[in-house]
Amino acid sequence: MRVTNNMMLRNTTSNINNNKYSVNSLNNQMSSQKKISRPSEDPVVAIRALRLRSNLSEINQYYEKNIPDADAWLNVTETALENMKTILSDIRTQCTYGASDQLKAEDRKTILTQLESLRKQIYSEGNSDSAGRTVFTGYRTNCKLTFMEDESNTEYNIQQKFSYEDIGEHRYYDGQVELKTAEEMSQKVTTSDTKQYTYDRIRLAYGNIGSLKDKDGNEIAVGNTGTLSYHYTDNTGAAKTGDLNVTVYETEDDWKKAVKAGNMPKDGAAFIKSTGELVLGNEASETLKQNKASIELNYDKKGFNSGEVRPEYYFNCTDITDAKNKITYEKYDAKGNEIYQDIDYIIAVNQTLTVNTNASDVFNADIGRDVDEMINAVKAAIDANDKVDKIKDMMSQAAYSGVSAQENLQTWLEAAQKEADYANDNLQKLYDSYIGNFDEYLSDVNLAITTVGSKGDRLELTETRMSNQQLTVKTLKSNNEDRELSDIIIDYTAAYTAYQASLQAAGMLNQTTLLNYI
Repeated sequence: MRVTNNMMLRNTTSNINNNKYSVNSLNNQMSSQKKISRPSEDPVVAIRALRLRSNLSEINQYYEKNIPDADAWLNVTETALENMKTILSDIRTQCTYGASDQLKAEDRKTILTQLESLRKQIYSEGNSDSAGRTVFTGYRTNCKLTFMEDESNTEYNIQQKFSYEDIGEHRYYDGQVELKTAEEMSQKVTTSDTKQYTYDRIRLAYGNIGSLKDKDGNEIAVGNTGTLSYHYTDNTGAAKTGDLNVTVYETEDDWKKAVKAGNMPKDGAAFIKSTGELVLGNEASETLKQNKASIELNYDKKGFNSGEVRPEYYFNCTDITDAKNKITYEKYDAKGNEIYQDIDYIIAVNQTLTVNTNASDVFNADIGRDVDEMINAVKAAIDANDKVDKIKDMMSQAAYSGVSAQENLQTWLEAAQKEADYANDNLQKLYDSYIGNFDEYLSDVNLAITTVGSKGDRLELTETRMSNQQLTVKTLKSNNEDRELSDIIIDYTAAYTAYQASLQAAGMLNQTTLLNYI
């Protein structure tokens, strides 16, 4: 085949361009240290790069965002629970202290001061938040667990369920001594006689109840008697329903006057609105216990104090503050099963972690009520013993040294001492029984702390795995896309040398023509 000069020139130009393209390509690699700058240069590398980058982006989301967020949430929760444990432990210490029968006036005042201080902190830990999201309120992370201020106009209808296990014994006292002026007391014998009644009761989560509804949902007026239904299962496994007659009273004093020295109807019950208690007659209580019955109390409450827990986190209830815009909250389904509002974080592929703890599992609504009763009991003991001290002081004064005055004051002293003995005995027994209550509350908190700790351990293991996986994918991605600079320089030097050689060869070729041979 005849090779012409034009053919040689075209081939030379093509070779020069190819060498120049290689130099340019390696120059781009030297600048970016990447194997390719566009997919068409190597489709296999490009497809694998897309796959690895997508995988790395997913891992980064878990490792750099989801896991740290979940860890922060768990840390806030654990800190709040540890603080709650400290508060409950301090209250239990006061229970142990108050259960002693050797208390002096200064001891009672110390207990009262401590309890009043701790009462304000009980539910405050339930308002803890992580990045502005309250950690104990389920899906409603923008809401607080407690009322942050007094809300006198807020009204809820609440359905609170109880079992026979919620029935507890309680002591009631009537006929407390009311001191008069020193002159009157020295001339008149007191007729006060403190009496103690012991009844079983069911205590609501709140006091100052607006109204109690009967089994048909109708309000039972004060002074009237209505019917509540309780439910149980008989020996054959059949579901049964029984009726309980309940009389409603405004205050505890009204109830005491009505029962007349403790003559409570044996097969009935009394509901005291001011204290939020369903006081059971002996036979009614025994029936509920023997049948292992459950009972639901449907009541309205208007007005909540700052620091009280919001009912929507504990019970099925309806906010009826605005009659035209009622808001219904469900805590339990139709079968009575608790509806959990779990907040799950995806911490790895096909792996989720529930990070939240429900307030009802650790911040028992009865804690505040127990502390309030303990405070009232120690106040009653302080007041009763102060009465005794005041009468003794009167008896030591010269103005009342007469036989008649001394005899009258002695009668007052005996009545006041009886009240003080009852109050001291109640204080001791109440605090002794509440030691068990707070042991249970502490057990719930300790269980929650253990659960949070185990979640933290699981999260830590996942974090370690995701860290290693992130490093592995980064290495694979780098091996697929990147080139070592030293290798690029070597290839670039060879390509540039070849390019320079092709230029020199082309230059020499153009210098020789047919004219040189004529």
